[in-house]
Amino acid sequence: MSTLQYYAYPDQGVRLRERTSYSQAHLVNSSLGGWDPFSGEMKKELSEEIDQAFENVDRNLKDAGGKGWSQVFRVNSYHTDMSDKALRYTVENLRKWMPDHQPLFTCVGVTKLGIESMRIEIEVSAYDEEGAEEARKARAAVAEKKE
Repeated sequence: MSTLQYYAYPDQGVRLRERTSYSQAHLVNSSLGGWDPFSGEMKKELSEEIDQAFENVDRNLKDAGGKGWSQVFRVNSYHTDMSDKALRYTVENLRKWMPDHQPLFTCVGVTKLGIESMRIEIEVSAYDEEGAEEARKARAAVAEKKE
């Protein structure tokens, strides 16, 4: 839908959008994996990859003008590794990033994700009407300065 505002945070987010033709967030949704947001390299340890995926979601929601995890009302996680260890790290991150609320949560095991070495993808839905408007104004101001 062309009337929605779509976002991809700087560096790796923009590179992935250009390479794969998808955005990482729009007004209410964000979906990210556990890659380094600057280099694009995947974390080697599973726990680090899961931590990074949660950090990337926070970065992306804020880049889209939101306040981060406090506005998330739904989380879907997709895992190529459904071990107790992977699920424990995921739940630890849910508790860390959302200490004051418990969103809807669905965890799905998959055989493969969009990037070969990716083991987790976190997809969230968040609500931030004010933040999206502020982000549009800020981006318009930056674009206006470039002209």
